[in-house]
Amino acid sequence: MGNRPQTLYGIADSPVGLAAWILDHDWRSYELMARVFDGRPEGLTRDDVLDNITLYWFTNTGVSSSRLYWENKLAFFAPKGVAIPVAVSVFPDDLCPAPRSWAERAYPKLIHYNKLDKGGHFAAWEQPQLFVPELRAGFKSLR
Repeated sequence: MGNRPQTLYGIADSPVGLAAWILDHDWRSYELMARVFDGRPEGLTRDDVLDNITLYWFTNTGVSSSRLYWENKLAFFAPKGVAIPVAVSVFPDDLCPAPRSWAERAYPKLIHYNKLDKGGHFAAWEQPQLFVPELRAGFKSLR
């Protein structure tokens, strides 16, 4: 996606290609979704996975959702000194779980930091029962 995003236009023409692209996003997400199709549900069901693929298909947003990786030419994980209040929830199966020391450098106004027991890159989708309380806890002080 980051090297040649235009090659992804094939996923706009094939629902099977789109499904393969979504299932193969990253190895941790793939393992989670593969378990679901092997009959070992972990937060997701087969219908959840197929609904997600369908949403991308009907809205034709597979290609546009990958543009971020091409457009972002900055050092992605370099602390930026973001000056607004930030909450960080670390899900262990994410691509790069952020250590607290990094989060504190990147977000000087860090108002919430928490490590969770499960969840990955698509935590809001995979583990909504964990994600929603994190949102509430993270921004409670701003209400």
